[in-house]
Amino acid sequence: MNAPLIKLFTQPRQAWREIREREEQVPRQYLPHLVWLALIPVICLYIGTTQVGWSLAEGERVWLSNKSALQLCALLYVAMLIGTLIMGGFIRWMSRSFEARPTLNQCIGFATYTTTPFFMAGLAGLYPSRWLAILALGLAGLYSTLLLFVGISTFMRLPEGKAPLYAAAVWAVGLLVLVTILVSAILLWYNALMPEYVRDVEG
Repeated sequence: MNAPLIKLFTQPRQAWREIREREEQVPRQYLPHLVWLALIPVICLYIGTTQVGWSLAEGERVWLSNKSALQLCALLYVAMLIGTLIMGGFIRWMSRSFEARPTLNQCIGFATYTTTPFFMAGLAGLYPSRWLAILALGLAGLYSTLLLFVGISTFMRLPEGKAPLYAAAVWAVGLLVLVTILVSAILLWYNALMPEYVRDVEG
């Protein structure tokens, strides 16, 4: 799975063809792939928030306590897994209207590969910064959209004319699921678990 994963960022059309060909030759389980990919932002965020920290004011550095960082990362990890699985379920449900008959496993795989840029954007968590996070997530959103529209016809074996409408429906539902799941996880962490901060004032 590593070669197609790299090609998603260099030759997306070719990557989708290879992913589909491998799927037809040897059906794959995509859940383990999702489990490993989702660890990238979690590990990076934990390191960034506990070891690097961020600055809210000149001369002041802020970190999360190990306990709070673990809680945040655990919530985000579960949210990413649940969100991708839900997205896979919606993709399969909507496929009935577009003459596609993918399995649930295939739909989870498609959702995982399509959202790979978001997992890779988690590398920005190594250096917590509002503007870096916005830039990374913005670029990830654009590239995920490209992967969705480029790959849905190939992966789902759809007639070209039906692919754009199916992709648009998946994009709309995906955006709703992403925002709902992640915002709910962060609000739960902030309001119920009460984050603990470590502050250091220089000078």
